[in-house]
Amino acid sequence: EFRTLLERIFKEKPKETPAATPGQGDLFGFFTPETTSEPEKTNLATLHTLNCNYQLVDNEEKLSQLLQNIVTQSVLSLDTETTSTDPIRAELVGMSFSYAENQAFYVPVPADRSEAQKIVDRFRPVFENREIMKVGQNIKYDMLVLANYGVQLQGPLFDTMVAHYVLQPELRHNMDYLAEIYLNYQTIHIEELIGPKGKNQGNMRDLPPASVYEYACEDADVTLKLKNKLEKELDENNVRKLFEEIEMPLIPVLAYMERNGVRIDTEALKETSRHFTLRMKQIEEEVYQLAGTEFNIASPKQVGEVLFDRLKIVEKAKKTKTGQYVTSEEVLESLRGKHEVVGKILEHRGLKKLLGTYIDALPQLINPETGRIHTSFNQTVTATGRLSSSNPNLQNIPIRNEDGKEIRKAFIPDDGCIFFSADYSQIELRIMAHLSGDPHMIEAFQKGQDIHAATASKIYKVPLEEVTREQRSKAKTANFGIIYGISVFGLAERLNVDRKEAKELIDGYFENYPHVKEYMDESIRIARERGYIETIFKRKRYLPDINSRNAIVRGYAERNAINAPIQGSAADIIKVAMVRIYQRFLKEGIQSKMILQVHDELNFSVLPEEQEKVKQIVIEEMESAYKMKAPLLADSGWGQNWLEAH
Repeated sequence: EFRTLLERIFKEKPKETPAATPGQGDLFGFFTPETTSEPEKTNLATLHTLNCNYQLVDNEEKLSQLLQNIVTQSVLSLDTETTSTDPIRAELVGMSFSYAENQAFYVPVPADRSEAQKIVDRFRPVFENREIMKVGQNIKYDMLVLANYGVQLQGPLFDTMVAHYVLQPELRHNMDYLAEIYLNYQTIHIEELIGPKGKNQGNMRDLPPASVYEYACEDADVTLKLKNKLEKELDENNVRKLFEEIEMPLIPVLAYMERNGVRIDTEALKETSRHFTLRMKQIEEEVYQLAGTEFNIASPKQVGEVLFDRLKIVEKAKKTKTGQYVTSEEVLESLRGKHEVVGKILEHRGLKKLLGTYIDALPQLINPETGRIHTSFNQTVTATGRLSSSNPNLQNIPIRNEDGKEIRKAFIPDDGCIFFSADYSQIELRIMAHLSGDPHMIEAFQKGQDIHAATASKIYKVPLEEVTREQRSKAKTANFGIIYGISVFGLAERLNVDRKEAKELIDGYFENYPHVKEYMDESIRIARERGYIETIFKRKRYLPDINSRNAIVRGYAERNAINAPIQGSAADIIKVAMVRIYQRFLKEGIQSKMILQVHDELNFSVLPEEQEKVKQIVIEEMESAYKMKAPLLADSGWGQNWLEAH
């Protein structure tokens, strides 16, 4: 992982060996940002230094023989070569298989759809055999591609990318990287076949099978080798159960949700776009009036000049190294009270971001064939274990302000269906109560009390029914702030109160919830000792900076030591719920669909006649996903769109 160091050394080192031949690709694959004529890296094995038996299966005899062989295997590594990185649109170019190290087979698939289907159907008994374990690197992709041909990949799964993520959540998990660190092997990079990324990149379909088969066979073979290495590490690190019982069963659930996609009301978005654009024009006029001049609101440079040179809203403004004023959102938020124009600029920026990121972008993401958006759920991105999503990123849709809510209005159920949303109520606080074992906190949850009012009642020493709105609001900020390891200064800033009051709030909090303080101290102690912390399900988060001499760096790691077990456990719990809901829908023949997962919330498109049944299954499985001292609680709602339901 010493990327900068490697880059520096190899850029400065004189060429002692002949430069790489053109077409060799980037020798480091991922260590350096661009290919340079660096010395050949000799300590890595390549396909040509190993004795591999890779076969191109290009006639009936070879195909029949391969099918006879693989149907008897208990473990099969597979990989698909396709025409697109988007699995919903991708067509098969070929399939590769490996069941013994250093041996693999590549089956080309013709462009003609009916001929392609015939070949896929020959492998159907293998793909749908529940006894054969399927091994893949990002196997969800292959699962989605095969679903385009009516095939359901069955049997236990082993995804090498997810296995490495479970072991080392903060590193990269691509196959080229894993091959280097686990196998001391350098793979053929796809760019060597179809050229560098970009609009001129070629397509696998355009290459003859003879040019593709070694690359494709290597993928299946390397994946099998990685599985054999990673399997041992899962056991050594005590995470096999997390991998097999949560992460692997989740893959078919995510594939099913991605394949279903979600409907978007494009007319509602057009209307919102018109409305927002008019508002932005109006705000621009107001900003020009308040500033006494016209300027480009989208230019940070001009915004800085107007605020700090012209209006002089503060005496000493922050500057970048190049001498330009800093006008980041964070800086402007802190200056909101200094001049009316700041709030207007922030509002303008907010609308512009919503328009660019979602309102005008969502219709472009609709698949013309299905008429839906098929977001990708990523299992191996966040360090905490939470799912992330891309194209579009649903996790970042703002929900607190009215403008953000307009976006949710555009997500609609299937024709004739109702939108159902269920989300965990204060799951992180419940996990904190469970992990810390604090009797006061647990009691409040067990009695079904409003936890923020209960906290306020204890801190301010007033009966529960006499808690004011302001007291509850401050207690709520303290509740959530403290599980993120907030400081007195941070809480004072967040609540807009002086430090004395913030300190009294925190002291009052720990006085009433002493076990919470003990849990926090213990979490930091364990992290210092082991170098990592764990969730309820033994998911690890490594914190190498926990013993750093730099107080800022160490403080960040300490906050993670407190929060990561809570956030990670919440992530694991919703994954368990998703798997169980999906399996019950299958078992009970439910036609309604789970369509979205966002943070602690699950969304469904529900047939009217299945309303009661779906609600019962969803709430039941969400609330029983893990038995805690502070019981899990799920809230739910119905509507004609996501906003109405949530």
